[in-house]
Amino acid sequence: MKFIGGRLCLDFVNTVGGRVSKNTKKGARDCADMVVREKIASYDDLMTWAQLAGVLTQTEARGLARRAATERKRAAAVLARVAALREALYRVFKSVVKGWPSGAADVQVLRRELGNSRGHERLTPSAGAFVWNWEEQPGALDRVLWPVAKSAAELLTSSDLARVRQCGGDECGWMFLDTSRNRSRQWCDMKDCGNRSKVRRFRQRQLREPERPAHPSDK
Repeated sequence: MKFIGGRLCLDFVNTVGGRVSKNTKKGARDCADMVVREKIASYDDLMTWAQLAGVLTQTEARGLARRAATERKRAAAVLARVAALREALYRVFKSVVKGWPSGAADVQVLRRELGNSRGHERLTPSAGAFVWNWEEQPGALDRVLWPVAKSAAELLTSSDLARVRQCGGDECGWMFLDTSRNRSRQWCDMKDCGNRSKVRRFRQRQLREPERPAHPSDK
């Protein structure tokens, strides 16, 4: 699990090993990219991600994992919602990056999860002011989705939306927020996709360069 998105919702979208475009025509409007490797294949995987993302404490995650083990149908239903929301958000954000109109069905998935999450928010006093908190529901197996949906709605309605980018690495497709000064970031991580791209370009240049004729001084 890596967290390079810059927003919780983007890190949630990135819970795959990578994505491969199904487009056969250049410039075709198609967001149905194939997932290369699934990182949330079980409810335990979801709990691991939630802890690393700071959404749940270790105690909260362990409690939900134990409950999920006894309520397998509910846990499976939550995992289905996790996958549906993640792929809907991926398509919505890719549409933003590409300048395409977002699909109505994808927006509806987000609306549904956002409506559910807002039903669990509570306005509570804190240090002379008020803050939004999540209600205490230890058995809510879907509580991971609440802050994710809220994060997505906040990003989609903020000026930071113009900074959302998609990594150009082969079989990557991760989303991130470009916070560089000149908005020129191309890769999810320069150490990974960035370096691989450099190596590939170097090898391509070597293949294109003609062999230099021998010179007497080389002997």
